[in-house]
Amino acid sequence: MPRRILIFGIRLYQKTLSPDHGVLRALFLGGFCRYHPSCSEYARRSIEKRGVFFGSMWAIWRVIRCNPFSKGGVDEA
Repeated sequence: MPRRILIFGIRLYQKTLSPDHGVLRALFLGGFCRYHPSCSEYARRSIEKRGVFFGSMWAIWRVIRCNPFSKGGVDEA
């Protein structure tokens, strides 16, 4: 049940506020996130694959690494 709630929250964020997935996507034509998949998509996949606790830890680590000094790249969950 907690997994579904977290994934629902991530999907809601992606459809509304995300500059890579939501309505703000039109403002960032090349995409906003330095990584592929985006941080929210990475979090969703990590939680689905590893569960709530470990998936959340992986997602937090990804957000910490996503900064202006990071060169980004492909980073699969």
